[in-house]
Amino acid sequence: MSRREIRDSAFKLVFEQLLRDDDITELYDIAEEIDEIIVNDEVKKIVEGTLSHAEELDNIIAGYSKSRSLSRISKLNIAILRIALYESLYDDNTPMNAAISEAINLANTYSYKEDSKFINGVLGAFSRDQKQKESDNA
Repeated sequence: MSRREIRDSAFKLVFEQLLRDDDITELYDIAEEIDEIIVNDEVKKIVEGTLSHAEELDNIIAGYSKSRSLSRISKLNIAILRIALYESLYDDNTPMNAAISEAINLANTYSYKEDSKFINGVLGAFSRDQKQKESDNA
C-alpha cells in the first residue's frame, strides 16, 4: 500500500468521524465490512494520531485561517488540514512539504478548486512560521 493510499484511507475515516461522531473502532469495523476503505496499522496510526490531537490541530487551523472561522470551514477541509498538520508535527517520516503537497492532492480530488487554494494558504503560512521558528532556534 502506498503512502498516498494510506493517507487517502485515513482521510476518509477522519472525515467520516467528523460527520458521524462515532467511535473510531466502529468506523474501522464498518470500513472493513464494506471493503472500500483499507484499514491497517499505518492508517490507524494517522487516524488515531490526528484524532488525539484534534483540539490542538483545530487551534492551529483557526489561527492560520484568516478568511474563515473554524465553524465555517467544511468538515472535509478540516479533515484534510488536520491530517496534514498532524503529519507535519508528529510524523518524522513525512516532511512538511510532502504533507502539504498531499493535502493539496486530497483537496483537488475531493474538494472545490477554491478550497485547494484555502488549504494551501493555511498550510503555507503554517510552514513559513515553522521554518522561521526553526531558524530562530538554530
